[in-house]
Amino acid sequence: MTIQRTALITGANRGLGRAVAAELLGRGLKVVLTARDGDAALAAAAELGAGASAHALDVTDTESVKRAAEGIGPVDVLVSNAGVLLDIGSDPLSVSLDLVQRTFAVNLFGSWRVAQAFVPDMVRRGWGRVVFISSGTGSFSHGLFTASPGYSVSKTAVNGLTQMLAAQTADTGVLVNSVNPGPVRTRMMPQAQRTPEEAARDIADAATLPDGGPTGTFRRGEQTFPW
Repeated sequence: MTIQRTALITGANRGLGRAVAAELLGRGLKVVLTARDGDAALAAAAELGAGASAHALDVTDTESVKRAAEGIGPVDVLVSNAGVLLDIGSDPLSVSLDLVQRTFAVNLFGSWRVAQAFVPDMVRRGWGRVVFISSGTGSFSHGLFTASPGYSVSKTAVNGLTQMLAAQTADTGVLVNSVNPGPVRTRMMPQAQRTPEEAARDIADAATLPDGGPTGTFRRGEQTFPW
């Protein structure tokens, strides 16, 4: 009997997160769309139809994450997509550190908080897939982007989190990887050429890796890149 897996996607009411939900739904998974605005998540889930559900989840709020974990229950796949880009056009010497803190609150601590809420159960059940949405701007091999320093360093930290969780969950059946979707045409980057649907395929590939697949990698499609 084929097991139907359940995927939770953060920041899924629009853009890349919604596209990932649609792609995973098309691959036969049940999907839980989460967003800070529960009504927006519900509307997006209703548009996707059968197999899609919704729940309010603010990644920056510990109580919100706890309520979501209790309300949703165990999931098999976690796609940590919620993120912000607040400091484009600044530089490391003049960027507002308030913006940097707000960026880290979502991109790093939000991702970490949700992982702590959902990944331990994956380990107990012996199967799971975790995908963090990262960026080439957060890779030392690519070169950090000084014109969005808070965002870039937050994604470097997400890459570090990926490595730690992959090591922590080694040989448990849980695979943890980061995906660089590249510039994607969303509200964050409206001029980008790549569509959310194109990028979603790369993310869905990482979310559906076979047993014994790679863990602790930085990916785009089937390609892996140095950190």
